Amino acid sequence: MKKIKICIIIFFIIFFAGCSDEDEVLINKIITSMTLDEKIGQMILAGFDGTIINEELNNLVNENKVGGIILFKRNIESSSQIKKLINDVNESNKGVPLFVSIDEEGGRISRISDDMGNFKSASEIGKQNSTEYAYNNGLEIGKVLISHGINMDHAPVLDIYSNSKNTVIGDRAFGNDEDIVSTMGVATMKGIQDSGVIPTVKHFPGHGDTEVDSHFGLPIVSKTLDELESFEFIPFKYAIKNNCDVVMVSHIVLENIDRENPATVSSKIINGILRDNLGFNKVVITDDMNMRAITNIMSVEDASIKSIQSGSDVILIGGGQETVTSVIEKIKQAVEENDITEERINESLYRILSLKIKYSIIN
Repeated sequence: MKKIKICIIIFFIIFFAGCSDEDEVLINKIITSMTLDEKIGQMILAGFDGTIINEELNNLVNENKVGGIILFKRNIESSSQIKKLINDVNESNKGVPLFVSIDEEGGRISRISDDMGNFKSASEIGKQNSTEYAYNNGLEIGKVLISHGINMDHAPVLDIYSNSKNTVIGDRAFGNDEDIVSTMGVATMKGIQDSGVIPTVKHFPGHGDTEVDSHFGLPIVSKTLDELESFEFIPFKYAIKNNCDVVMVSHIVLENIDRENPATVSSKIINGILRDNLGFNKVVITDDMNMRAITNIMSVEDASIKSIQSGSDVILIGGGQETVTSVIEKIKQAVEENDITEERINESLYRILSLKIKYSIIN
């Protein structure tokens, strides 16, 4: 009965991900060839220090077998430098090809160097209220990224800027109207997709009506589920309807739904609302687990385990190879102790590998 249930789960993951029979064969081949350590590594997206391929980065890729890396301002000096770094990383990688990701929203959240480009903020895009303008902006961002070997962008922001005391979102939002945020956000998403880059819509369940910056503390939202569904969730529903591939979940407590857990470690929010209620069956990624909203209340290791149990596929760790190694070891221990089943790990692998195939990261 257990094997039948697992097969049914895998069938639906493949069916809804749009995988062909050929892709399914490839995914199965990759998964059956992997050790448990390698499987868990694929679920980690890691940051690093430096602007060249160094010991830390090489260890993340070839010892920890991480599924991807994230680039920050500290990693990028110039167009030629980042091209060489990414090329060197890809050439050194002996495992599954990597997600190479970045937060490139435009405006004040820009990681690229000046000689790579300069893009307008979401609020400036929102003021235009033109889907063509938003699409073209997303397309141009994507073209710049893909030309440098970057295949995933943690953008666009689908938070609605509805609280003037909110310091973390502000002009990162397309506006304070749910329809503007929905249409401009999804047009931007489609532009990024059409460039060949994977967009990540964020920060579910909605960071727009918060006053605490989750980089430094734990934001709490007091709205009811009905209130959230009629406002904060609308842009995410629209993105899911328009085939978004990745949703980033944020460190926000919805106290009327799960007062004990931030969304990133809440099964009620990830499995219950995002997956079951909103029907999102593709890749869920966490916001950076090194943020104080998490580290003030639990270890990165415990948060990572709890997030996987709650339905996340990719754990984002913005820096620290020691932390990444420890997280992988603790997740493996959780699997060995049956706190997480290997079938649950395989579910995430199917989603991750399907995404890499869709965007030709795996050929």
